[in-house]
Amino acid sequence: MARYRMVRTDFWMNPVVSEEMTPEDKYFFLYLLTNPHTTQIGIYRITKKQMAFDMGYSIETVHSLMDRFIHHHKIIQYNPKTRELAIKNWGKYNLHKGGKPIMDCIFSELKEVEDPSLIEYVADKIDRQDILSLYESFYKNHSDEDTVPAFYHYDEVIAQSGTTDNLPNDTSTTCSAIRGQKEKQKEKEKQKQQVHYPSIDNESKTEAIREIMECWDQNGFGLNNVNAKEKLVAWLDDASFLNPKDVILKAMDIACANNKRRLNYVVGILKNWENESLLTVEEIELYNESKRQVQAVEPKKSGRAIPGHYHFDPTAGEN
Repeated sequence: MARYRMVRTDFWMNPVVSEEMTPEDKYFFLYLLTNPHTTQIGIYRITKKQMAFDMGYSIETVHSLMDRFIHHHKIIQYNPKTRELAIKNWGKYNLHKGGKPIMDCIFSELKEVEDPSLIEYVADKIDRQDILSLYESFYKNHSDEDTVPAFYHYDEVIAQSGTTDNLPNDTSTTCSAIRGQKEKQKEKEKQKQQVHYPSIDNESKTEAIREIMECWDQNGFGLNNVNAKEKLVAWLDDASFLNPKDVILKAMDIACANNKRRLNYVVGILKNWENESLLTVEEIELYNESKRQVQAVEPKKSGRAIPGHYHFDPTAGEN
């Protein structure tokens, strides 16, 4: 596939862009449309840390911009668990051509999407019927057991649409050949396990549990609160952190420093870090340092959310 993305000149005449977006918004929107992680389908995997690195922003500034684009402009969606981002109007401006190479590419990339609701989100703005049918086949009959719906046959969509035979065969968008479904499924599950749920061997887990329990008991979280201890230890297996023991201990240190020795407070911190894609202690410390620098340089303004002034609340999720 050719490594370029087109941005129409009337981008600047769009009322949302010209009247509602700040300069930071426009810069961020152009980045979302043209960064190296973009795909043919308008859905791609990217972390907030990567966005911050590419754009020269702090992670909290990226978080503020993401929140603005999701809830104010309402033109993107983001799944913090799978790290997948979807652009609402991608199909309207980019999916005009058919032909087997393009359809092959779209099919191959749709198979890699973990969150089918994002496919439906992008499909809503696709005008071309054959491409729309391809998207629909991935979310209308989606099941947890199949990455690709079992009923779907690529040739049937082509035959039913009857629109691709006379279209140019754009070889610049040709994707690599589609591998077998079972092989791709196994590969995806392996990658998911490696990236999102790092394994921990029994010996290391035993040592991790011992350290967490010692921290819990010695710092006044509650010696007899067995249920809370079990829930906290479960984060060793269920979280997406790359070094879960160290991250959990870091969260407990913060709880102690703030005199909030409660499970809900610690879990609230851990959930916020996951949502921010902060998966190691080093990333967390870098995030906190960048936040301190931004707060020291930029003045606080009341009555308006400003990129760079997202206030991290470790109590989020606390009951």
